[in-house]
Amino acid sequence: MIRARWWGPFFGIGLAVGVVSVALALGGYDVGAALAAMWRGAFGSGQALASITLKRSVPLLLAGLAVALAFRAGIWNIGAEGQIYAGAVAGFSVGFFGGGLPSAVLIPAALLASLFAGAVWAALPTVMKLRGGTNEVITTLLLNFVALHLTGWLVEGPLQEPRGVERFTAMLPDSAWLPILWPGTDLHAGFALAVLLAIGLWGVFRYTRVGFLVRAIGEGPDAARIVGQVRSGRIAGGVFLASGALAGLAGAIQVMGVDRRVFDGFSPGWGYTAIAVALLARLHPLAVVATAVLFGALSAGGDGMQRAAGVPFGWVRVVEAIAVLGVLVAARGPAREGDVS
Repeated sequence: MIRARWWGPFFGIGLAVGVVSVALALGGYDVGAALAAMWRGAFGSGQALASITLKRSVPLLLAGLAVALAFRAGIWNIGAEGQIYAGAVAGFSVGFFGGGLPSAVLIPAALLASLFAGAVWAALPTVMKLRGGTNEVITTLLLNFVALHLTGWLVEGPLQEPRGVERFTAMLPDSAWLPILWPGTDLHAGFALAVLLAIGLWGVFRYTRVGFLVRAIGEGPDAARIVGQVRSGRIAGGVFLASGALAGLAGAIQVMGVDRRVFDGFSPGWGYTAIAVALLARLHPLAVVATAVLFGALSAGGDGMQRAAGVPFGWVRVVEAIAVLGVLVAARGPAREGDVS
């Protein structure tokens, strides 16, 4: 399993900023103006922080938790992207067709549907891994494309908006919208839910037998089974499904809190970026909150940098990639139990 020394994330971020600063200077850009514009776009005001940075961090936070959970158990779930789409479609469907229900019933029902859909989307790779030994990297990756194209068919067919012209669904009823968390901004309650789930997952890892067993099979499933009499297959299967459920929840929360409808290709790659979020956080649930906010800030700051300094948004992707590479450079062997405390 991939681990990094405690200073790995700081090294990665510092390396990324340093390399990109040099590259911007060589490209003829004003480095100071570019970095200042990035800061203002992400943290320049309470509105920028809440309505852009924190809001954009929510799907990355939930998907990052999904990836961190799976990787902790030695399961390489690369399918968070497809699970996000499955959860988005399921959450939207319940929210749209149950529009006559009160919000107190409709919103939990839609979120539960997304959890179930994400788990279902992870079920086939789970069975193939446990029964046939099929590599989950291949199966989850391929299912991402299935989910993407299936969603495209749905939003151009059965779920298409009433005019039948645009490539998106009808608007969710108001009763299915997530409430605003920070008055005067666009930050919705999904952010608070995601943070609570991160705290809960940390508590499971830190204080429960289940969390210990998950870490044990991640470090060595054969040893855990032989020495500790752990049913590693059953635990791995449950973790795989739970990982898919968390990613599915990310899709529904994005639809119910931000987009209000499902677009064809609505995810810019959150499921893949979540892998970087989880690795930069050293697979620690609480650290995933910080790294998700960091990536949300990079996205928000990238927009500001593009507007104010004329720097292409692609530079943000360079920062993200170099930061993760820096963490991998600092990688070491398996972590001790205290690493999740």
